[in-house]
Amino acid sequence: MKVLRTGMLCALILGLSAWPALSSASPIPEFTHGTATEWINSAPLSLARLRGKVVLLEFWTFDCINCLRTLAWVKDVHSRLAGSDFVVIGVHTPELPEERPADNVRAAVRRLGVNYPVMLDADSSYWNAIGNRYWPAFYLIDRDGSLSSQTIGEVHAGDSTAVRMEASIRNLLAVSPQH
Repeated sequence: MKVLRTGMLCALILGLSAWPALSSASPIPEFTHGTATEWINSAPLSLARLRGKVVLLEFWTFDCINCLRTLAWVKDVHSRLAGSDFVVIGVHTPELPEERPADNVRAAVRRLGVNYPVMLDADSSYWNAIGNRYWPAFYLIDRDGSLSSQTIGEVHAGDSTAVRMEASIRNLLAVSPQH
């Protein structure tokens, strides 16, 4: 059995006082990776081009047991809600050496059946830009590119965190994009 990841263990020991680095309505920093080799299941994306859409960012890594336990919910939300106005984007930020090579991440994405866009954040530049500290972590971005809500830790279909997050997504989708 795997132990809790370092980030989650720190969260449990220290509490969440150092998190979040962003507050609601904060503009989300632009993605730090923009080449085709740094994206899986998509051409390179930018938050600027995603304006008008609701975006769920998922910070994860393929060897994190908490991330793997949450994957079913993320894939379900993607399949049920993804469309022209909602996008799930995985941000794969490794912790362990074997999680760094792009080929290992690509193989894991195929093996796990992840079919939404995944940005490879091997240098942790986007992790640092957001001020993230935990796996898994979720940032919900409104149509204007600002933080709407965030949560850390495992999320499972039907649990209170999933219900809140999905209600937030639906609420944001109900708001017309501003041009």
